[in-house]
Amino acid sequence: MTFDNSRAFAQQCDRDDPLRDWRRRFSHPRINGRDVLYFTGNSLGLMPEGVREALNVELDDWARLGVEGHFHGTHPWYSYHERLTPPSARLVGALESEVVCMNSLTTNLHLLFVSFYRPAGKRYKIISEAKMFPSDRYLLETQTRFHGYDPDDAIIEVGPREGSRIIEEADIVAAIREHADEVALVFFGGVQYFTGQFFDIATITQAAHDAGATVGVDLAHAVGNVPLSLHDWGVDFAAWCTYKYLNGSAGNVGGAFVHERHATADLPRFGGWWGHDKENRFLMEPGFTPIPGAEGWQLSNAPVMGMAVLHAALSMFDEVGLDALRKKSIALTGYLENILRDVIARQEHMTMRLITPTDPARRGCQLSVQLVGGDRGLFDALTAAGVICDFREPDVVRLAPAPFYNSFEDVWRFGGVLEQVLAEQAA
Repeated sequence: MTFDNSRAFAQQCDRDDPLRDWRRRFSHPRINGRDVLYFTGNSLGLMPEGVREALNVELDDWARLGVEGHFHGTHPWYSYHERLTPPSARLVGALESEVVCMNSLTTNLHLLFVSFYRPAGKRYKIISEAKMFPSDRYLLETQTRFHGYDPDDAIIEVGPREGSRIIEEADIVAAIREHADEVALVFFGGVQYFTGQFFDIATITQAAHDAGATVGVDLAHAVGNVPLSLHDWGVDFAAWCTYKYLNGSAGNVGGAFVHERHATADLPRFGGWWGHDKENRFLMEPGFTPIPGAEGWQLSNAPVMGMAVLHAALSMFDEVGLDALRKKSIALTGYLENILRDVIARQEHMTMRLITPTDPARRGCQLSVQLVGGDRGLFDALTAAGVICDFREPDVVRLAPAPFYNSFEDVWRFGGVLEQVLAEQAA
């Protein structure tokens, strides 16, 4: 697509957009009494219509039925999590038996590490990306310490080449091969939270398996954002949150994937009654027998109210389809990149650099901009001007035009606000 930095072009793109009506099915924030430009779906997605109604159904059943809601509610709570399995499996490219919604992201990863990080002898190291999301880094540090290792020795980070912010998959593969007899686990984010880079998960997984290592993926910034095929790629395990691109509400229940080849494996794990054999769950007897597949990693019964909200959000993905969302996402981020480069080219006061891959296949709907020699002053000025994005230390602004609810005119308007703010700072 050839882009034009003009309102007329943006409005025509919106008229031609087959997803244009979905924008009206989300609640758009007003801050200090005015509309804002919202580009933080990578941190918290907007509230879809229908979630109040979905939540009220469960609240009404609670009021009407009390404990009987577990088996006699509109959507019986006993099996409520199973409603989330089919749409979640479709989003991550998995069999339904490989997916379960439970707990939260880092909790799920710790539970999965119990089963899949099994260091022994000289094979104890973990290969990961440099500058990963802090919660993932803390996960690796505490897991390696728990097993008696020094994190500085046990964790091997693969970073960008000098002068770049992008991590080349060839360097990841090289690190795996270099440490083939030492690596126990390869663990990456599907989409790198800081730069927005979409990793080649299939290539990384194959290299890790060739070296005899297990593969885990944090999909927090990937699920609902980019196409995923966890089953076909052969990933061993993965986990994700649901409040970013899935629009599932703040801190809502997360998801987990365990490949079917591990469905009945005798793996160490922490047990809980909701992961126990369903036929005997209420016999209340000792002896944990895990459900085959991902459900066997559950601990507790479902947090129904949050799951009701998430189900309403996931239903929208089934209605639209990720292919259509991805197509619009590529166009939106392409237009944002074009406008950023147009604005940047005319600046003398501040140098900005796009640190997200320029190839649409290697990124999701996030663009990260480095303020070279700058600080968060520009971000604060954008916020004051009605742009909701986010800042990552020391000098990066992240922008995520989400295809469900952002428009091409949003992107064009952002370019105007950015140019005005830069002009005011230069004055």
